[in-house]
Amino acid sequence: MNKLYVFILLCCNFVFSQKELTHDVYFDTDKYIVPSTEESRLLLFISTLENVEIESISIFGFCDDIGAADYNLILSQQRADAIKNIFSNNEISESLISNVDGKGQILLKIIEEKNVLKIRGLNRKVEIIVKPKPPEPIKEKEDTVAVIEKKEKTAIDFLKGDLKKGDKIILENIHFSNGYSYPKAESKKTLEAIANILSERKGVYFTIQGHVCCTQYTRDAVDKKTKKRNLSEARAKYIYDYFEKKGVDRRRMRYLGMRRMFPLGGDTKFDRRVEIVITYVVDDNQ
Repeated sequence: MNKLYVFILLCCNFVFSQKELTHDVYFDTDKYIVPSTEESRLLLFISTLENVEIESISIFGFCDDIGAADYNLILSQQRADAIKNIFSNNEISESLISNVDGKGQILLKIIEEKNVLKIRGLNRKVEIIVKPKPPEPIKEKEDTVAVIEKKEKTAIDFLKGDLKKGDKIILENIHFSNGYSYPKAESKKTLEAIANILSERKGVYFTIQGHVCCTQYTRDAVDKKTKKRNLSEARAKYIYDYFEKKGVDRRRMRYLGMRRMFPLGGDTKFDRRVEIVITYVVDDNQ
């Protein structure tokens, strides 16, 4: 009976998790620049993907029936490329984007609508299909020998210990949402503990380096709050300001945006990070 229950639960989870997430972006006639209202809708959709384990993203561009076939094929591809760029600017890894295709025009008869102008407006679009990863299979509980894992040193451990010029410390528990410069709520406790340590260690001078993930080459990502392409610097500046409020002398700190120059590899969420690089150390008692 228990095995049957587990099987049914697995099937339900599989069906639910396999449900594709879709979104359409609409364009003006003969345009491939995303209208501001449509960009806002798209950014809202992207924000809902924060906690989704994505397997692939497909982007398909379309046109209405007015232009010539060759013209529509080019325009639909430009529309698809424009959407891909917005995904990249907002820290969605391009490795997840499996298709970026311009399909040309959609025939009028495909859409059940009598108003021809409205039909054409609905056909000037890009379709986005996000496929979530299937769930990991539930393994039956097995008798195992307990293994004591070696606990790695945290950023707090490093900052409490002996420091020297050139030491680089990743604030591994300080996590950021896609496109935002301020840490997630669950990071605040760790950030406060780090600030308190740095406030007490008055002989430690350092640079705060901000990083982003998923942009092409070394481009910076766009800060959703300010719309500026300086997200890595904005993340470093946020930490800088936070430390200053917590009592760290600003003369001991500087901040830099490193863009996407130093990806860590592996899960891209760890590239949305901040690091501290020690630039000078004197005796804390002096």
